[in-house]
Amino acid sequence: MRFPEYRSRRSRKNQYMRNLISETTVSVDDLIYPIFIVPGRRVKEEINSMPGIYRNSIENAVKEIKQIDDLGIRGV
Repeated sequence: MRFPEYRSRRSRKNQYMRNLISETTVSVDDLIYPIFIVPGRRVKEEINSMPGIYRNSIENAVKEIKQIDDLGIRGV
């Protein structure tokens, strides 16, 4: 028999297999935002290998963390 006449139940036979092939969901609770802090004042250096991510001094990092918190991302 061929699909759609025959639907194999092999992939749904136990909970392990169902978990293995289930859809993946990602929420804001699963996210971690990388922050890199360097010594100095008013430092903001781009990291070439990570576009949009910077090395920040403490005062810049605090501002960035406030913005990230406003977005609902709790992992820093």
